[in-house]
Amino acid sequence: MENTEKFLATGRRVINEEATGLTQLADGLGSGFTAAVKLLLTAKGRVIVSGMGKSGHIARKIAATFASTGTPAHFVHPAEASHGDLGMMTEDDVVLVLSNSGETPELADLVTYTRRFGIPMIGIASRTESTLLQQSDVQILLPKCGEACGSGVVPTTSTTMTLALGDALAVALMEHRKFTPENFRKFHPGGKLGAQLASVSDLMHVGATVPTVTVNTPMTETLLAISQKGFGVVAVLDDSQTLVGIVTDGDLRRHMDGLLDLTAGEVMTRNPATVSIHALAAEALAIMNDRKITCLFAAHPDSPRKLAGVLHIHDCLRAGVV
Repeated sequence: MENTEKFLATGRRVINEEATGLTQLADGLGSGFTAAVKLLLTAKGRVIVSGMGKSGHIARKIAATFASTGTPAHFVHPAEASHGDLGMMTEDDVVLVLSNSGETPELADLVTYTRRFGIPMIGIASRTESTLLQQSDVQILLPKCGEACGSGVVPTTSTTMTLALGDALAVALMEHRKFTPENFRKFHPGGKLGAQLASVSDLMHVGATVPTVTVNTPMTETLLAISQKGFGVVAVLDDSQTLVGIVTDGDLRRHMDGLLDLTAGEVMTRNPATVSIHALAAEALAIMNDRKITCLFAAHPDSPRKLAGVLHIHDCLRAGVV
């Protein structure tokens, strides 16, 4: 029990100390951060992110976050840079270099290369007088916070602050570029994340597979359309090909007497619910669950009655949308 309390106390102390560092980082953001965002926005090429050791691990994550949110980026290891990878950098790129001390020896060749060829460089470090910040075109200064390890030598608070700073840069770029969930999905088509970001247009059925009849179609033909297409429902269109109603199993039951003598327009439910083709499939699934239906017709965003396709609840479930 004694060790349990000690472990919890250590964990809480570390988290609280790192949280304090993040608060100081947020309070201290200023012109350097703004200048960095502006420089990244003007990059014609890619963002090259580099760092050594623990800063290198953080740099890899920042590069991955940039790349997945609309800012082309990749990580260059400073040691590999000295053995040929400097050739991966061009004058159209912007270089983002991370080093808590700002004096990491392995960064020397990379920094020199950017100065020689006029490649813009953003430096992130905790010492204003450090070589890295002195050589950088844009400087972001980390607040002086003790590491949370207790001994002050293990990168903990400093790496947490640098990671959060990278996220802040990425989100600032996203917001300026109006990066949407649909954009995000283009870079994340696989797995659960890709499923949750799938749009209606990604999953819906189109063309001849969509069950449609006109308001004047006899119910004998309407029943054939319902059974042949396999959706258990049919869209009813007027002469201008506008969606005016649907015929469902419920409509059939309500008109059992003399059903075959009627037309689709006489049986249909008017003004059915639709969903935009640009909506997330998860939104369409929520509508179907709420209305206790299994199909939803998709429409063009400029006209909610301009039929574009049909989405079945099974399409969502097969794609992993929940």
